[in-house]
Amino acid sequence: MNREMIAEQNNEKWFEKNAFGDCMADKEFQKIAENFLCGDILEQGELSDKQKALVILTALTTCQMLPSIVRYTLAALRVGAKPEEMKETLYQCTPYIGIEKVRCALTEVNRAFQQAGILQEQEKQGTVTETTRLEKGLAVQQKIFGEDNINAMRAAAPEELKMIQDYLSAWCFGDFYTRKVLDLKMRELITFCAICCLGGCEPQAKAHVGANIHVGNTREILIAAVTQCLPFIGFPRTLNAISCIDEVTKK
Repeated sequence: MNREMIAEQNNEKWFEKNAFGDCMADKEFQKIAENFLCGDILEQGELSDKQKALVILTALTTCQMLPSIVRYTLAALRVGAKPEEMKETLYQCTPYIGIEKVRCALTEVNRAFQQAGILQEQEKQGTVTETTRLEKGLAVQQKIFGEDNINAMRAAAPEELKMIQDYLSAWCFGDFYTRKVLDLKMRELITFCAICCLGGCEPQAKAHVGANIHVGNTREILIAAVTQCLPFIGFPRTLNAISCIDEVTKK
């Protein structure tokens, strides 16, 4: 089967033959884009279709490609992603890309759910309370990055920055990493993709390469995830992400 035939097959499977059907300005661009996304990128097999869909939603949310989110949310539903998995993907992005970006993306995801006839109210997935969020968040942080590393980082923080360390442990890891639905491997993969899609965050990207490897994601999985982001972030950020993967995994 040639690339164009594969593209047609995936276009139907994911988008009901309408991957870029709203691109009225230029039909030639539409064909090039469809062949690359559906014929090349979506055909990469290291991740499941569901994982690919969640990574793509991470890229769209991080880059604030809001007009596209409804279309890709509906596509995610078609390939088996559950509504709660999509929402948790966006929630997981919050400490890395900011509250308002996620709020805007959630509006579009909920709009897609409405179109699909899915009830908006989902079961609450949080597992921490005001009194446990710091303790449980710190425990997850230590599990991912190593207890000695995190304790040393917190101890070395200047007095005026200690609250930042507490925010990191309680908000990022306590309020988000401890939530249900997605496992730690998927949450770390989403985090890595969000950081790579932001660009200019290579030190943090390298730290999360190490974290991904520690929780059980492989170099191949990281490359596969970044590949799914490629059509939405371009080659410069993709190649920077691959350099970060190489620097950590080829030591």
